[in-house]
Amino acid sequence: MLQLSLSWLGLGPVAASPWLLLLLVGGSWLLARVLAWTYTFYDNCRHLQCFPQPPKQSWFWGHLGLVTPTEEGMKKVTQLVATYPQGFKFWMGPTFPLLILCHPDTIRPITSASGSPMLEEMDLDRDISNLVESGIGKKEMAAVAPKDMIFYGSLKPWLGDGLLLSGGDKWSRHRRMLTPAFHFNILKPYMKIFNKSVNIMHDKWQRLASEGSARLDMFEHLSLMTLDSLQKCVFNFESNCQEKPSEYIAAILELSALIEKRNQHVLVYPDFLYHLTPDGQRFLRACRLVHDFTDAVIQERRRTLPTQGIDDFLKNKAKSKTLDFIDVLLLSKDEDGKALSDEDVRAEADTFMFAGHDTTASGLSWVLYNLARHPEYQERCRQEVKELLKDREPKEIE
Repeated sequence: MLQLSLSWLGLGPVAASPWLLLLLVGGSWLLARVLAWTYTFYDNCRHLQCFPQPPKQSWFWGHLGLVTPTEEGMKKVTQLVATYPQGFKFWMGPTFPLLILCHPDTIRPITSASGSPMLEEMDLDRDISNLVESGIGKKEMAAVAPKDMIFYGSLKPWLGDGLLLSGGDKWSRHRRMLTPAFHFNILKPYMKIFNKSVNIMHDKWQRLASEGSARLDMFEHLSLMTLDSLQKCVFNFESNCQEKPSEYIAAILELSALIEKRNQHVLVYPDFLYHLTPDGQRFLRACRLVHDFTDAVIQERRRTLPTQGIDDFLKNKAKSKTLDFIDVLLLSKDEDGKALSDEDVRAEADTFMFAGHDTTASGLSWVLYNLARHPEYQERCRQEVKELLKDREPKEIE
């Protein structure tokens, strides 16, 4: 039948070609994928109808550009949360819907369940919608929270498969192996590092104020301070980045800015398109620089770490100086005695440098902004600190 039909079309003996059969099979597979995607998209849209959404910028761009990474953008976020206090739907282009959850009672059970192996097979938009419609409680909602790979996927060339991007068994294994890094006895000595980094920032502010500077970009200064602190805590490395340029720190800041910029342009979401653009090339160059720095530290530490008597080494190091995060990563072993690979160590270290500095700087900026707007609460905080430090010598937070 196939040969007869092709002869009728004038293709003659080509009908027996395996390449033509392969083309037909490939075309059928592609058509099936397109139909399946289309069905999933409209099915999600149907379930998402119960969520409110702000007016779109346009049918194609959706809500892209509605919230810019500026002070005006932050004001817009405040307005949106006031208008939709539980949460709202946000379209990243014509086909990528996101749910923005605002209320702590809604967010808490979902964030606490992050990384569960069963989450990878779930569809957040569909399943939360079903749960809301059926009246299932927030506790059950915690079982349906996959990670948004539209945004997180763009981080993968930089951060690898660390805690931020991994899921399932790998996330659980790494989380157990990294637990010792967050023990109070390991974290407590970091306070000296934090104090030193903050004092450098304060001295810089006082110098700028004495020179007549009336305005400061708080986020820029706080980002440098948190990056300075993290380099000391993660790598035991003094970059002095708050006082002089650092190529490594500049690369991290550039990567953060490029990620945010890419997130606003739906046409460069596919990696193969983005990597062809000038921004994509800058992103890859900065990734290589950051990876080279981390790899060099890992190789240097591997040469100096002991192969035996690890427990005694950790105890002695903790007594003599701060235990670096990279040491904990290199010495950690799972229940089967298997250590992290160099690639896994790099992914976790790079993840903490990004997620640690960006979120902390954002949170501190938000705190300082609100304290400045509400001087009565600023004064209450000042009095509380004075009370805590009243009988201490030296007068530093410990």
